[in-house]
Amino acid sequence: MVKFLHTADWQLGMTRHFLNDDAQARFGAARLDSIIEISRLATKENCDFVVVCGDVFESNQIGQQVLGRALDNMKAAAEVDFYLLPGNHDPLDPSSIYRSPKFKSNCPENVSVLDSSVPVEATAGVELIAAPWPNKKPLTDLVSDACADLERTSAVRIVIGHGAVDNLSPDKSNPAIISLARLEAKIKEGAIHYVALGDRHSTTDVGASGRVWYSGAPEPTDYVEDDPGNVLIVTLAGNDCNVKTQRVGTWRFERNERELSSDSDIDAIEEWLTGLSDKSRTIVKLALVGQISVAQQARLENLLKDHKDLLAALESWERRSELVVIPDDTDLEHFGFSGFAAEALSDLGEKAESNNEQEAVAARDALALLHRLVGAPQ
Repeated sequence: MVKFLHTADWQLGMTRHFLNDDAQARFGAARLDSIIEISRLATKENCDFVVVCGDVFESNQIGQQVLGRALDNMKAAAEVDFYLLPGNHDPLDPSSIYRSPKFKSNCPENVSVLDSSVPVEATAGVELIAAPWPNKKPLTDLVSDACADLERTSAVRIVIGHGAVDNLSPDKSNPAIISLARLEAKIKEGAIHYVALGDRHSTTDVGASGRVWYSGAPEPTDYVEDDPGNVLIVTLAGNDCNVKTQRVGTWRFERNERELSSDSDIDAIEEWLTGLSDKSRTIVKLALVGQISVAQQARLENLLKDHKDLLAALESWERRSELVVIPDDTDLEHFGFSGFAAEALSDLGEKAESNNEQEAVAARDALALLHRLVGAPQ
């Protein structure tokens, strides 16, 4: 029997343009902290080793501090053996981080780089067959190539790969795409017993054998991921393969689409935002459509500003947002202006409904600013 932890796509050193400096620091720290959590979990589960299936680092040019802390976190878990596979983000090209002086001089004894397809004995009777990326654009199916000459064996063979599987990828012309049929055939022959994959950030069981899996990223990286934030505990015993999902992620990406036409709709947004837990580790993107008054716009902007201060990030989903602001009589009556001020306000109201989009937007913004300065109607 062998029991190991399957993980991938740590992408240490990743940055996100929508995070401010404070949130970016916490985002980066969480990725490094995931190494500690993975080590703790591997020890708790009595795993024989940990395989990291590509994209350990965001690139081959990450900061030296990130590299040093990553190696130090793995070194601190001396009882856990880590096997790192170079992927498309950190390939074994001339600039490879795995060949850098910093990596070589600080790499602890419990960390090994899978830099070739030569079988590696991870523990007695267990071989790792790796398919490292030599560059960012390989011209062949690296995983199938690594398995091509393997025959039935009494040893337990675990394939460590990275990339898109053909039944999940829309890009059928990609020469590096992984053939699921070839892997399933090798599993059926008894030449390999489990395929640990990286690249897809959502935990995914691929194919029909139950022995080809993407672990997903331990921390989410984008809104489009279905089930990130996990690692897999894999047990191979005889003819049995047991795969258990374990949650380790601490961050969340949330997208929400709302149609607005009334105060109650804005109430609903406020309730949803207020109800989000662990806001400092939550990134939100909102798509807002509909028609609201100037007063409602002012209230909405104040609401979003307040929550932007609490959340890791609050983005507008511009491509799906189309919120129209139409001044109504209440908007203009609220100010209680007279004389010249009342005339100027009336002029703004007319311009806010102008066919000239630039002029209308400027007028609506001016009215919204007035609402914020004067205050809400009593």
